[in-house]
Amino acid sequence: MTPIVAIVGRPNVGKSTLFNRWAGAKLAIVHDAPGVTRDRHYADTILQGRKLTLIDTGGFDPNSEDPMQQGITRQVQAAIAEADVVVCLLDGLTAPTAADSQAVRLLRQSDKPCLFVANRVDNAAQVDQSLDLYRLGVDHIFAISALHGRGMAELETAICKGLPRTSEPEEIADNPIPRIALVGRPNAGKSSLLNRLAGGERSLVDSRPGTTRDPIDVDLEIDGHRYQVVDTAGIRRKSKVDEAVELESIMRAIRSVERAHVAVLVCDITQGIAEQDQRLLGLCMDRNRALLVALNKCDLLNKDEQKARLKIAADALHFAKWVRVVPMSVKSGFGVKDLMSDVRQVFTQFGQRVPTGELNRFFAEVLERKSPPTQGGRAPRLYYLTQVSSAPPVFVAMCSYADKIKESYKRFVINQLRVRFGFDSVPIVLHFRERSRKER
Repeated sequence: MTPIVAIVGRPNVGKSTLFNRWAGAKLAIVHDAPGVTRDRHYADTILQGRKLTLIDTGGFDPNSEDPMQQGITRQVQAAIAEADVVVCLLDGLTAPTAADSQAVRLLRQSDKPCLFVANRVDNAAQVDQSLDLYRLGVDHIFAISALHGRGMAELETAICKGLPRTSEPEEIADNPIPRIALVGRPNAGKSSLLNRLAGGERSLVDSRPGTTRDPIDVDLEIDGHRYQVVDTAGIRRKSKVDEAVELESIMRAIRSVERAHVAVLVCDITQGIAEQDQRLLGLCMDRNRALLVALNKCDLLNKDEQKARLKIAADALHFAKWVRVVPMSVKSGFGVKDLMSDVRQVFTQFGQRVPTGELNRFFAEVLERKSPPTQGGRAPRLYYLTQVSSAPPVFVAMCSYADKIKESYKRFVINQLRVRFGFDSVPIVLHFRERSRKER
């Protein structure tokens, strides 16, 4: 799974500036006024070749009686609980404060790898000024300038050393039992679906949203087929999240998606596909999971209403046209068998490997039908296509002028792969790689 790095510290020490530098975009609001960042922000990035997820937290001030500050403190604690490495940011130009001392004490109790960083150290003269932070009793302090990039290389090297080792991608043959993550907004019917599949109440069902806190793993056997099903906490929009326990549930739900083969997004068809459903689907796509969308509560609509809602749902999912949509009703059982049949199919496709010879016969047909367009006076030439891994299926096309191949042509080849080899509801990763002089 992707390791998590959390950035914590008291208000207005430059956490969002550091987050934006590593994320490569202005994803967090930066302002001189303390307390601007209230909710956690997430971003996938790469540091020194290691892929990781960043968490930007609000300003930590545990002694404040302000309810907003107390909520931020709970967020910080939830982020630390899920992080693999914590970066504690301090102001290198001011003396340590009581909030800094509290943060150091909290991090020592967490027993997590923690790096203490003095920010705003823009030149060598200010390094001596930052030494006052050693009064906090820490062994080493990295002096950086998040705004100008000073000292970042040393800090990034230390972060990567603290990350857990990555394991080799698991092949489907190593574990032929599908792992399914049920995700969705609160009260969409995830727990009810798990209970129907299990034939009993394995997960608490309640009409109030937010009932499920922890992911629940259940081993099932249905019609002679074995499954591992994870019922995750409902994920709301950040503006709706107030409780620290629910914040931690969100992180665990994201972890559940990462270790699943198939993610099933459960939606309430009576409410339609909301913006948060689209975000959740995008999260699963970013993590390259096989995907199914289950539109629950069809029993509450007549046939004409179902047809109209299905069309609206298809329009809302226009960015993922390759994902199967399954209408169902957990209450009546309608469509549940179809859903599990689709799970088996997409799981098989997720682990499918296409022989190189068959791939290249297909590739020759694709090139005959449509070759990559000329760009900047360069005509890319494609040599062959090979599959380098499965779960998800990853393909590499060897070519000349790889940087000249347009994204539209990449989408065209991916769509042709879907049509020919049946990668339905499965993400396809395609890389164009330029052959070296020796290979040519």
